[in-house]
Amino acid sequence: MVSQGSGRTADGQSPADRLRALILAGEMAPGQRLVEGDLAELLQVKRSAVRTALVELTAEKLVERIRNRGARVRVITVAEAIAMYECRMVLEGLCARKAAENVTEDEAEQLRTIGASMEAAVRDGDPLRYSQLNERLHTRIREIAAQPVAMEMLDGMHAQLVRHRFRLALRPGRPGQSLPQHLRIITTVAGGDAEGAEAAMREHVMDVIRALGEGDELALGPLPAE
Repeated sequence: MVSQGSGRTADGQSPADRLRALILAGEMAPGQRLVEGDLAELLQVKRSAVRTALVELTAEKLVERIRNRGARVRVITVAEAIAMYECRMVLEGLCARKAAENVTEDEAEQLRTIGASMEAAVRDGDPLRYSQLNERLHTRIREIAAQPVAMEMLDGMHAQLVRHRFRLALRPGRPGQSLPQHLRIITTVAGGDAEGAEAAMREHVMDVIRALGEGDELALGPLPAE
């Protein structure tokens, strides 16, 4: 039964938030058609609420509208992903520099703890756990950086890149390859080495760009970290 109330889904989320979560979790694959009636039934909201949500997600470039065919989950090509990562390399480098300048001892210890957990995930052969910790590390560095403009721009790219990142994290051997890069980022940020932190972050993101360029099979990756 479709809700006639506030336009919220059964779990209290807005339709846009719920659809965004489904897309980012890979439950709605790139290229999948988004039919208003089906979504209204799935989310238990009015079709008008779904329509509004699709407009919002189109603005975020998670959804695209095809003439005479309706809406679908937007497909991000490898070429587009690489272009975004080239921009992200600059912004992530800036955040790493600012984080190194701002970091407190408590925050440094938090980063080291995340690093130890990432090492454990690699030892245990748990790429999904490693992916989650990777996301946590990058988010924490941005928070410590306290650079709101860069954070806003990175958040906008994150939603579009998440499927490529998950797929890359699941590539055999990838966590072990990126782990030393992440540990160097942690060491330089925690040690207050601003120049070294920016360089380490840029080198890491450049390695992600190289890995993305190795195969177009990443274009439709269903799952998310670099």
